[in-house]
Amino acid sequence: MRVIHISAECYPVAKIGGLADVVGALPKYQNKLVVDSAVIMPFYNNKFTQNNTFKALYESTVKLGENQYPYEVLVLKDNILDFPVYFIHIESLLYKDYVYSEDDTDRFLAFQIAAMDWLLTLDKKPDFIHCHDHHTGLIPFMAQESFKYESLNKIPVITTIHNAQYQGWMPYEHLSKIPEFNLDHIGLLDWNGTINPLAAAIKCAWRVTTVSPSYMEELMQSANGLEALLSAERQKAIGILNGIDTDVWNPETDEYIVKNYKTSSVLSGKKANKSWLCKEFNLDESKPLFSFIGRLVGEKGAELLPSIFYKALQSKDISILLLGSGMSQTESELLSLKNIHIGNYNCFIGYDERLSHIIYAGSDFLLMPSRVEPCGLNQMYSLRYGTVPVVRSVGGLKDTVVDIKDKVGYGICHNDVSETSILEAIDRAKEFYKQETEFKNNRKVIMNIDNSWEVSAKAYINLYNSIT
Repeated sequence: MRVIHISAECYPVAKIGGLADVVGALPKYQNKLVVDSAVIMPFYNNKFTQNNTFKALYESTVKLGENQYPYEVLVLKDNILDFPVYFIHIESLLYKDYVYSEDDTDRFLAFQIAAMDWLLTLDKKPDFIHCHDHHTGLIPFMAQESFKYESLNKIPVITTIHNAQYQGWMPYEHLSKIPEFNLDHIGLLDWNGTINPLAAAIKCAWRVTTVSPSYMEELMQSANGLEALLSAERQKAIGILNGIDTDVWNPETDEYIVKNYKTSSVLSGKKANKSWLCKEFNLDESKPLFSFIGRLVGEKGAELLPSIFYKALQSKDISILLLGSGMSQTESELLSLKNIHIGNYNCFIGYDERLSHIIYAGSDFLLMPSRVEPCGLNQMYSLRYGTVPVVRSVGGLKDTVVDIKDKVGYGICHNDVSETSILEAIDRAKEFYKQETEFKNNRKVIMNIDNSWEVSAKAYINLYNSIT
């Protein structure tokens, strides 16, 4: 079985969010299960591409309306990744020091057409094409409808929705850029009077997956306008929970953290990492440490954090550390708190991979007050590192965190995205922290929860097999 994943992101090449983590792990674990799995992605101008050498496999031009762009398909000269990655290099469109911008229509349309054009040239075609999010949403349509790709239309195409809030909308003035098809079928592109790549993918893909079972059910009720479509296509839709790469996220071997540890040494290991964090960010090590890692956007409930932190820190019995970036107003408010709660609060505006690992290892609690969380990986990372997640029960958080009130519970859950609800959850976490024996035992329990990609990779392979 040969599977080609097509994505705008892939860890460690280019990462903006959880999409990169999934595409950087799923092929790796599929290959362990005797699947020939590879990735096609854009060639960006970033640290990874600057620090490695590449060779060209194929050269051609991609037609985009009246314009033509030369492109190459590149591969790494040294096999440093766990699976093959093929890079679409279109210098004038894709070779940028960013992944996304305000107007990416031409960039990702050209990427998709170039990827499909290259697949046409292969002697050995993939058995499955697996597309990820709206950046590859027109591939299922083109594979099914464009005359140019008729030889590919028997290959099953799977689309995974990582976040339905973003759909790649484009005006009809771009229609001529899509490889020619029967205009009687133009309705497959349309949703609410515009070309909608994600809607087209849902209509044309052989199967549609989301990154958790609960998120699939939620999308039937709220999907930024696609609720009716997803409900109508329910028979081919399934939620498969993401996993985490337990080779990368392993406190026993993690090279990023200050001191490695396993369940038998979790107390000393977490203490060493917490000590480093508290010294680095001027925090009180004797207090329970709450952390937040993520994008400062409305989906994450981020605009509530400055007020919640201000109120939660009034009692001075906890410490809070934040790592993230996003809305400028929220960033400014979070930075201003540093002057108010000295010794109990700090933040790092931006992203640092090593710091994120140490935060998972050194924190006592991880806050995730999300409005929308299709799957969520942060809560799985925190569990792996013995850090208790404090989450809103939504999407994948609902599927992976059980409240301590339950007989088999191990996390703190709340139902609303409100200051009152989140502050109550923080208070419950503080009380749990005081129950020293139960809290210490819980750390060992959560480190042994299996959220690995082995389980998820098998589920995807079962899905592929169900199509044939």
